[in-house]
Amino acid sequence: MQDFLVLHPVLPVTSSPPEGYRPIQVGGPFIAHNVQLHARLVNRPDGDKLQLGFRVEPHHTNPLGFLHGGMMATFVDMLGACVMPYQTQMERRFLPTVSLQMDFLSSPKVGDWIQAEAQILRETRNLLFTQGLVHAGEELVLRTSAVYKIGKAFDEWGTDPRDPFKLRSPA
Repeated sequence: MQDFLVLHPVLPVTSSPPEGYRPIQVGGPFIAHNVQLHARLVNRPDGDKLQLGFRVEPHHTNPLGFLHGGMMATFVDMLGACVMPYQTQMERRFLPTVSLQMDFLSSPKVGDWIQAEAQILRETRNLLFTQGLVHAGEELVLRTSAVYKIGKAFDEWGTDPRDPFKLRSPA
């Protein structure tokens, strides 16, 4: 079997997340193995908005040294599920993905901080419709929209199902 050619240097990443971000545990073993997600709440006139982020590390990239599209798809797939308890009156639920669209606008690289914010467009009895924007620093890198099936509620999210990541409480 032939090794793939790596066309970029593999550099260690040591930068911490921007101010206000906390590491979160979400998404099961696949996410835990691939990326450490961080979240923070940003106060906006229309209410608190959840921002989700991660630092691009060498294992997140393609052979050219840019963020792999599959890693970006994994990240934005988690976005709707993470914002749901902060933007709806629903308790935390399992949200299997029905549809996920992405428009890649730019190519983040190792060391970039990737952050996303999404909004819920519509909630029905069975489906949740979202859209979001992803930035690397100030640069817009991706536009996404997704539809999730509203699944069963999780019991194990502690005392406040509307703040499962404990972003509203002191660290």
